[in-house]
Amino acid sequence: MVMRRDKTCGCENYGLFVRSQPSRRAALTAAGAMLLAATTDRGSQAQTNLSPDAALARLMKGNNRYVSKRLTSFEEDLTVLRQNTVVKQQPFAAVLSCSDSRVPVELIFDQAIGHIFVARDAGNICTPEIMASLEYGAAVLGTPVILVLGHEGCGAVKAAIAGKAVPGQISALFAPLRQAVDQGKADMVATIKANAQIQANLLRTASPVLAGLISDGRLKVTSGYYSLGTGSVTLLG
Repeated sequence: MVMRRDKTCGCENYGLFVRSQPSRRAALTAAGAMLLAATTDRGSQAQTNLSPDAALARLMKGNNRYVSKRLTSFEEDLTVLRQNTVVKQQPFAAVLSCSDSRVPVELIFDQAIGHIFVARDAGNICTPEIMASLEYGAAVLGTPVILVLGHEGCGAVKAAIAGKAVPGQISALFAPLRQAVDQGKADMVATIKANAQIQANLLRTASPVLAGLISDGRLKVTSGYYSLGTGSVTLLG
């Protein structure tokens, strides 16, 4: 494993070449420890007063509005929201989602500018960069809940199940998804749900930053499944 640290932009960026699943977990743990050390001196200051359970409930209420076509986020004054978020952001939740264009996170939870801290990659996989981003959301911005969101018809999961030759770097997605493929016995829905739960557990256990916040009762990490057809999100735990 090779790790690169760059401070040229005033933050810490980690470049990782992961050769095995154990080394991936070790890399995530190391990255988490570094952020913990970086944030300990100034302390993490939550910018929302919502409890983890209340923040999750707010997300789910937004999804209910989306499903029933009673959206309220479009009624908000976007000019005011932009002005209020120029200097700082105060998201009440963080979501790790697949990059799929059919999963517009803010829309399906009926939230506007500055409400959700979103991290996305194909297959909603917890890479070191994703881990670092969500640690920032929780430790610095104070988001009390992180939801790992799998979705119906995930192309990354489908490709991992097939295991066929693919162009470019797409096959790099297969190894992190292998545990879910095995656990789901190559069934699409079961594998997608298993992957969301596996990635959520990785966030809980591989990051000292997130584990500490969870232990203190200031953070909840959970997972969910989004149905493309109905628009509903089902919590998986």
